[in-house]
Amino acid sequence: MDSQRTPRTSSKKPQTGTSSIDLYAAQCDECHKWRVINSEEEFEEIRSKMSEEPFYCNKKPGVSCDDPADIEYNSTRTWAIDKPDLQKTPEGFKRHLVLRKDYSKLDAYYITPKGKKVRTRNEIAAFLKENPIYEGISASDFDFASPKVMEDTIPEIVGKKGSGSSHKKKRPLKDEEETGSV
Repeated sequence: MDSQRTPRTSSKKPQTGTSSIDLYAAQCDECHKWRVINSEEEFEEIRSKMSEEPFYCNKKPGVSCDDPADIEYNSTRTWAIDKPDLQKTPEGFKRHLVLRKDYSKLDAYYITPKGKKVRTRNEIAAFLKENPIYEGISASDFDFASPKVMEDTIPEIVGKKGSGSSHKKKRPLKDEEETGSV
């Protein structure tokens, strides 16, 4: 009889999932205009060197500070600001950021080249130990820090965190306004 049972299916989401980030941007260190960055890889390259090589408009071909901003910081979309100088994701791995339903934060995790979702450095270390072909990559090469969700861009229908008296608009801190992802 057991052989005639209907196979169970998992209600879990697929291992690879999709990131909540649909657009990457960097802020010019000179004019403070936001420039759309073409890819996550390019964004990670800019972010990884932010302190030593600040982003300037002219790093984008044919663009200068005289040109209008590519995108304005406002509440037409929810913004999340990454810390500068986070290292790039090791080759073959994919960093995913998923926004919680209550908009309280983004959860960071990685997808391995084999499609496995890992959420902690310990899980990364175990994966690397089981897969010696990734020699040269260390668990310390992965950063699970989440970008800060900017409260002043959270949709009104979601509601803001904190008490009723703390609905002041907050501006990004200097070390957080260098790079942004939206």
